[in-house]
Formats: sequence, structure tokens, C-alpha cells
Amino acid sequence: MEDTSFLNRMLLQLRSTCKYYSGYPKDLGPSRVLHFTSEREFVQLLHQGYPVVVAFTIRSNYTQHLDRMLEEAAAEFYPNIKFMRVECPKYPGFCITRQKSEYPFIEIFHSPQQAGSEGKVQDPNITRYSVKVVPYNYDMSPYGFREFFKRQGVRTSYPK
Repeated sequence: MEDTSFLNRMLLQLRSTCKYYSGYPKDLGPSRVLHFTSEREFVQLLHQGYPVVVAFTIRSNYTQHLDRMLEEAAAEFYPNIKFMRVECPKYPGFCITRQKSEYPFIEIFHSPQQAGSEGKVQDPNITRYSVKVVPYNYDMSPYGFREFFKRQGVRTSYPK
């Protein structure tokens, strides 16, 4: 009887300390993945200066797995990197502008800068911005995001 309680304590200790143990549901707290509601809200999020990982999805079995991975990654990189999920059937205009035909896909938006006024400016009150967009083609896990951010030079933490 003592062995089972020792085993249970050992497993609890393993689950609480091992960062990459994936066989047990993790307590991630409240969801850190933002849900897309409008392009205006998305632009406001970009203006905060943080990189934004955007998952363009449709409902499928793979999307459920992707949602879990996004939740884990969002919890790990919060508050330095924002994660957002766009349901393409609800917001087809935003997804069509990305010109992709296979779903789900992930893109990372970062470094918004004010763009020059090339061409004809129709309204002087409109400010144009350019944003770096990088397609994500690494492993769908927090580890994959970490490696991707390292290679792209995106800072995942900031000194205090």
C-alpha cells in the first residue's frame, strides 16, 4: 500500500516539474488565445508592439489538436507574444486576403512600421503601416514555436 502512494507522489512530482510531459492534461489557467473579431481589433493588437501568431483555421479534428498546442504555446510565451485564432468560415474576407488554399495555417505578424506614402493618397487621415509576415512551417508545439522564434530573431522575453 505504501508503494502506490509513493508512486502517486512520484508521478505528481513528475507532472508538476517536467515542462514537456504531454501525456497528462496541463492546468494552463485562463485561455491566452485571442479570438479574431475584427480587422480593427487586429490592427490595435499589432500596434501594441508584440509579435502576433495568427492561426487561420476551419473546424476539423486536426484543429482540435492545433487548439491545444496554441493554448500551451500561448501560456508559455504570455505576455511577450500574442496568439490569435481566426475561424475562416466566420471571417472569410480576412482569410481570403492571405491567399492560401489549405487550412489550417499559421502566420506570424511582427514589427509594424509606418509605411511611406507611395502612390495616390486618397484620405490624409489614413495612416498606412507595413508589417513583417512570416509563414510558420515548424512543429506545432511550444518547442517548435521557441525554435522558430530563435531563428527569426523574435524576442520571447524582455529584460525587466
